[in-house]
Amino acid sequence: MVSEDRRRVLDPEHDTAALKALTHPLRIRLLGLLRQHGPATASELAVRTAESSASTSYHLRVLAKYAFVAEAEHRDGRERRWQAVHSATSWSGDAMGATPASRAYVGMSRRVQIEHLETSLARHEADIADGRLGQEWVGPSGISDRLPRLTPESLTELWDAVSHKLEELTARDAADPRAEQVVLLTAGLPLAPQAPETPEVPSGAEAAI
Repeated sequence: MVSEDRRRVLDPEHDTAALKALTHPLRIRLLGLLRQHGPATASELAVRTAESSASTSYHLRVLAKYAFVAEAEHRDGRERRWQAVHSATSWSGDAMGATPASRAYVGMSRRVQIEHLETSLARHEADIADGRLGQEWVGPSGISDRLPRLTPESLTELWDAVSHKLEELTARDAADPRAEQVVLLTAGLPLAPQAPETPEVPSGAEAAI
C-alpha cells in the first residue's frame, strides 16, 4: 500500500496545468514504467515504448516540469536518469468530474490502465509458462468479472475495505522473500439501465389500431 507521503493527490482547481500536461497517453505510460521498474534513461524508456529517444526525452521533461518525475542518481555523466517522484497518483472522483481537463485525464488514465492489464496478463502467462513464477502462483492468480447491484454508499464502502485490506496484507508480506509484485487492477463502474430496444417494424407495415 502507498503511504500518504508517497502519493500525489491531484486537485483540478489548483493543478489544472499539471493535469493538462499529464493528459497524454505516452506520459502516463512513462510515469507508470518508472514507478514499476525504477529509474531509467530516455533511451531505455524509448526501447520499452517503441518510441524515439527524442520523444521520450521531451515528454520526461514535461513530466519533470510538473513534478511527476525528477532526475535520479546517474550511473555516468553521459545521459540523465529519471525517477518517479511519487508511487501513486490519486484524486477525488467528485472533484475530478468538475472540469473538462480533469475528466479527460481520468478517462485517459483508465484506458492506459486497461492497456497495462493486457500487457501484464501476457507477461504473467509467459512467466508461468517459462518457469519464472512457480506453480504456487497459478491458483491465486485470476481476473474476476462480477455485476453486483450496489448503492453509491456501498460502492464507496467496498473501495475503502479493499484499500484497508491491501494495506494490511502489504505490510504483513513486506519482509517475506516469497512476495512478488502483483498487478491489482480494480474497477467499479456503475451502468445506467438500458432502455429496451424497440422492435423493428417491417417496411410498409401498419400499426394495429
